[in-house]
Amino acid sequence: MIDEVRIKGLGVIDEAVLDLSPGFNVVTGETGAGKTMVVTSLGLLFGGRADPQRVRPGADRAVVEGRLVVDPGGRVVERVEEAGGELDDGALIVTRSVSAEGRSRAHLGGRSVPVSLLINLADELVAVHGQSDQQRLLQSGRQRAALDRYAGGELTKPLRAYTRTYQRHRQVAALLDELTTRAAERAREAELLRFGLDEVEKVDPKEGEDVELAAEEERLGHSDALRAAADTAHEALLGDPAAAFEAPNVVSLLGQARTALEQVRDHDPALGALADRLAEAGYLVSDAATDLAAYAESVDADPARLAVVQERRAEVVALARKHGGTVAEALAWARESAARLTELAGDDERIGELRAEHAELADRLAAEAGELTAVRERAAERFSEAVTDELTALAMPHARVVVRVGPAGEFGPHGADDVEVLLAPHPGSRPLPLNKGASGGELSRVMLAIEVVFAGSDPVPTFVFDEVDAGVGGKAAVEIGRRLARLARNAQVIVVTHLPQVAAFADQHLLVEKASDGSVTRSGVTALDREGRVRELSRMLAGLEDSELGRAHAEELLALAAAER
Repeated sequence: MIDEVRIKGLGVIDEAVLDLSPGFNVVTGETGAGKTMVVTSLGLLFGGRADPQRVRPGADRAVVEGRLVVDPGGRVVERVEEAGGELDDGALIVTRSVSAEGRSRAHLGGRSVPVSLLINLADELVAVHGQSDQQRLLQSGRQRAALDRYAGGELTKPLRAYTRTYQRHRQVAALLDELTTRAAERAREAELLRFGLDEVEKVDPKEGEDVELAAEEERLGHSDALRAAADTAHEALLGDPAAAFEAPNVVSLLGQARTALEQVRDHDPALGALADRLAEAGYLVSDAATDLAAYAESVDADPARLAVVQERRAEVVALARKHGGTVAEALAWARESAARLTELAGDDERIGELRAEHAELADRLAAEAGELTAVRERAAERFSEAVTDELTALAMPHARVVVRVGPAGEFGPHGADDVEVLLAPHPGSRPLPLNKGASGGELSRVMLAIEVVFAGSDPVPTFVFDEVDAGVGGKAAVEIGRRLARLARNAQVIVVTHLPQVAAFADQHLLVEKASDGSVTRSGVTALDREGRVRELSRMLAGLEDSELGRAHAEELLALAAAER
């Protein structure tokens, strides 16, 4: 609910504070006192059009600040926190300012936000029915949603089934669209993959082959140097048996050293250990010399083999560079591409399956949408009768409300129905859309009748009515007050009125009075006690605050309202 509204520099209001209560709040005052500015301020607070002409002359800007009590775990608070705002001691502070130049600013929970966010939040917080702000139930989508809520549990199950089918239908349609519109692109991708895989198959590289070929090319390219190095090393270790005289070599020198130590090893164990190590070294050197001889024999200068290796390596390296740089990466690419090619090849089959499912879903969607239409038509008939009955009691005895459920032309998230509330204000007149079939005051009464019928099923917690009683009086005015009080059992209701029959039903009565300079100041908005209400109702009835007849009638109205509550 709206707990408090602070208004500054708006129209005739210099500065004022409205303390609102749950239930039925009524705002009264003499003509021109600024009552309508209350509705204007609430409209601004919830994203209404910023009109710089509403800024009080001499003021830099008009500012409206509202303090709202909201559900701390509800969607409103969740969206406020997403915008960076926060609650203030459990309440939500909303501020809207309009400069004299027309610049508009909005703040939500202490954070600057776009005005559009206030408009979105307003859908869940307030329904304003003013002379220039009859928008909420004039929108076709709103009328459809309202009728669905009125239909209640009868619509819940078929709507849930339809929603599931609709969502799957959209998913399948999107997949089909993607697969069919990308057919040429997929064909090009498949062709490139096949070309690349053919290259890999033709070369047929083996894992690690690039490394092995590089090593073999290195050996073949330096075979003479490698053999010469092996022969030289072998001769140094073991000597050259073909030489005319025996030159010193590592094996013979190690043998001499070992022999010298062996002769004295009994005299010192340390030298004996060294002799053993020299013996081991001699064995190792002999083995190395043998391996060198075998290596030298194996090295073969083979130009033909070198050419084959170089050609194969060039082929493998070229392929590897196309697909990552190494044979391992090229083989990995080939595996992934083969899988992707299989996937692409299966798209045609997938398209056939999706088309069959799409057709089946379309048939099911049509059937389920038909069920929704039937439920809505039954609810529309009941709703039309209920609102028409309400209008009879609200001084519109000849008006008739018709809810038309027609085809929307396509399936939507809520069915295939276009719901529109129409009004025939006179017998024989053609039903017209609400904003064309009623005057401003009549429209407010129609909205009141609709809201009363919807009471309990509409989640909006606050309703605001301006001039809902325009053009009526007497018994009809009492009925309007009675119905506003009935609506206030389930929501907060704020009404600007000039009729005492309506004001008498309020839970809280606010009086707006101008100061001597023609402005409304902080002290100009008063919450009336019972005596104050009697005086104000008397003024509204007889034009005189202290008229005995007026006071008696005021007491009678208050007693009637109290008895009905």
